[in-house]
This record gives sequence, C-alpha cells and structure tokens, in this order.
Amino acid sequence: MTPDQQAMLRKAEQSLAGAQVLAQEGFYGFAASRAYHAMFYAAEVLLQSLGLAFSKHSAVHAAYGVRFAATGVLPPHFHRYLLEAQEARHFGDYDFGPEMPQENAEEQIRRAGAFLAAARRYLDSVGA
Repeated sequence: MTPDQQAMLRKAEQSLAGAQVLAQEGFYGFAASRAYHAMFYAAEVLLQSLGLAFSKHSAVHAAYGVRFAATGVLPPHFHRYLLEAQEARHFGDYDFGPEMPQENAEEQIRRAGAFLAAARRYLDSVGA
C-alpha cells in the first residue's frame, strides 16, 4: 500500500471515530456524514489498489460497483451501503428540517465499520 493509500485509510478510520463521537454527543446528521466519508475514503483506497483514481464521488461509486460489487470481490451489499450513506450524508449536511433519528446515524456507523473491516481484509489479502 502506498503512503497516500495508508493516509487515506487512516482518514477513513478517523472519520469513523469522529462519527462515533458525534453520535455520542447527539449530532446524528453530522455523524452520518462522517460515516459516509469513512466508506468513501475506503472505497477510494480499494480503487487505488487497482490503479484507479477519480475526482467525483459519483465516479467512485460507479467504479466501486463495477470493480468490487458486480464482480463479487466484496459482498454487493457494501455498494448499497455506500450509496445509502451518501443519501444520509446529504440529509445530515444539507437538510434543515428535523434532525436525523439516532437509530439512522447508528446504522450508518455500523455499516461504515463493516465496510472498513471488509476493505482492510481485502487489502491485506492482496498484499496492498
């Protein structure tokens, strides 16, 4: 794994930790946003391990779907987690209505933890 990929994976782990702290403090929308970023950074590292890099979130989502979900390299539900986390991020960051429910944020955090664990297992298995 390159130093940049290691740094991005650390950032993913820090985003997950930040999501947990934010949720503990009752900032559920922002917690969901950090959980999304944890998954997004992990998806970027996975794609970079294949020599791929993208500048748009939508391109990362699509490439992850093609390279990891559709091929079964990683369980396809992780692609759905990534896409649904982006929706939660948009709600948390940009919606000015009622606060995101605690259980929604906690679900995003659980999913982000599972996503990161799967990413790490894959990267370890390929020696990245």
